[in-house]
Amino acid sequence: MSDEQTMLPEDDGLPEDLNGTFMTLIDEEGNDLELEYVDTLEYNGGIYMAFYPTVPEGVDPDTVEDDEDYGLIILRVVSVDGEDQLETISDEVELQAVYDRLMEELFEEDEEEEGE
Repeated sequence: MSDEQTMLPEDDGLPEDLNGTFMTLIDEEGNDLELEYVDTLEYNGGIYMAFYPTVPEGVDPDTVEDDEDYGLIILRVVSVDGEDQLETISDEVELQAVYDRLMEELFEEDEEEEGE
């Protein structure tokens, strides 16, 4: 998904609470992407959303555990003609920085939940 923009579902924009939410996004080529929402992160003035791809029906989830096609996907939110869209991050430095910050926040949340 390099340098692609993906439309957010129509009329939804950016939902406020997506925990446990599955979304079907459509890439530039018209392919449906079924993703599970993980988190939204504001970083360096940008908004990023993280997802895991869903495992297709009939495929053993254990067989895709090490498959890079089923790893975490981080997309940047951009506004195109007044509509929010998601695009891939082609800058490896930016992608790594966002990934690192996202992991920090997720681990902080886990630690807070364990401390309660």
